[in-house]
Amino acid sequence: MAETAAALRTVAHNVKAARARAGLSLDELSRRAQVSKGALVGLEKAQGNPNLATLVRLADTLGISVSALMQGPPEGHVRIVAADNVAPLWTGRQGSQARLMLTTSGPAPVEVWRWQLEPDEEYPSHPHQSGVVESVSVTAGRMTLVVDGTEHTVEAGQTATFDGDAPHAYRGAGAGTCHLIMTVHLPPGPNPAG
Repeated sequence: MAETAAALRTVAHNVKAARARAGLSLDELSRRAQVSKGALVGLEKAQGNPNLATLVRLADTLGISVSALMQGPPEGHVRIVAADNVAPLWTGRQGSQARLMLTTSGPAPVEVWRWQLEPDEEYPSHPHQSGVVESVSVTAGRMTLVVDGTEHTVEAGQTATFDGDAPHAYRGAGAGTCHLIMTVHLPPGPNPAG
């Protein structure tokens, strides 16, 4: 419970700081990110429980990575992160989950996600800002990747990449659990939404 409260305080601080850097009012960020002003006020006060879709919309609108909203101060030159130490940002009804493991630093950060998709369970994602590129590498099982309405089967040992600015979804396929590593390549520098 203390870890969750600390994580929420970190997100609150980072959202408020990123909003200030972007020169956006609560009303303007709410409008651009399609997140209610009440939810934003609560989030900046470290109250509530923002879901993955909300964090993605805020990060895209602010031109930063999801993990930039979630991470505290840098810990050193080498970071090793165990999946068990990272709480899922999304959990499906059938046990699917997505964990943001880490984000690289630099002008064009890369997020590294670990996903587990149960058969027929789907996570629909809103389109990201222009310039975002996603790659999914299936390590076990099979998934259906849906990009702009077209379905693509991705099997164990295969990797798919696509522009993240189109509507997309990830769905478990086959009889067993699908495990995959996703990388989200963000465009360089802040990209103020318009």
